[in-house]
Amino acid sequence: MRESPELLELATASPVEGEALSVDKVYRDHVADVTRWASRLGGPGADLEDLVQEVFMRVQRYLPSYRGEAQLTTWLFQITANVVRHHRRRERWRALLGRSDDVKDSTMREPEASPEDQIAKREASRLVYRALDRMKERYRTAIILFEIEDLPGEKVAELMGITLTNVWVLLHRARAELVKQVEAIRGEGG
Repeated sequence: MRESPELLELATASPVEGEALSVDKVYRDHVADVTRWASRLGGPGADLEDLVQEVFMRVQRYLPSYRGEAQLTTWLFQITANVVRHHRRRERWRALLGRSDDVKDSTMREPEASPEDQIAKREASRLVYRALDRMKERYRTAIILFEIEDLPGEKVAELMGITLTNVWVLLHRARAELVKQVEAIRGEGG
């Protein structure tokens, strides 16, 4: 599997002064973040255990060359985004070739919500993720980080490796595209 130039650049950054990084330490400190990112980027039905395992396999492979020029969370997010992107691309090809397995719905339920509310929430989530699936990856990632992850624009800019001004432009375009895709899905009767 080919790694993106951005990931390789981040992986060859310099070590953090006085801090010894181990895969175990990175895992303990950041597994919750990686799991959340993989869940949000992968959408309902994503196999989180496999995605998180793949992320930390890559961390183990690239950690010795990590030099710390980029923040560790930025580096981890880029690895997570690449793993999810690869997984989603592979699943699309499987679906196109008729070899897609049924994937379990991993939508989390709130115990105090009524069954009707749970169904409505699940259907709304599916609609949004179907629309997100039709969007360019940059638009999709920006929407997920800002709207779903509720990250500030500055953090989105940092994680995506773009300027804050570009984040606002990207989000404006992404929101318009999301609305367009939701309307298209509803027009198709889905």
